[in-house]
Amino acid sequence: MGEMVDKIKGNVNEVVGKAKQAMADKDPATRTAQDDRLEAQGASQEAKGKGQQFMGKVKGALGDDI
Repeated sequence: MGEMVDKIKGNVNEVVGKAKQAMADKDPATRTAQDDRLEAQGASQEAKGKGQQFMGKVKGALGDDI
């Protein structure tokens, strides 16, 4: 059961992280500090999601014994 929960949380975090990165203004002429923070938060959340998905795969391979 923990395997699926981790994979689902990971997928959600990855999608939300990508969305945050996409929302940040890419134009250097109009980019603000808030855009920089939003993009950094998105990258961090996407990485967190990938880590959660990896943990789900590990739990699945070990049979949720960890």
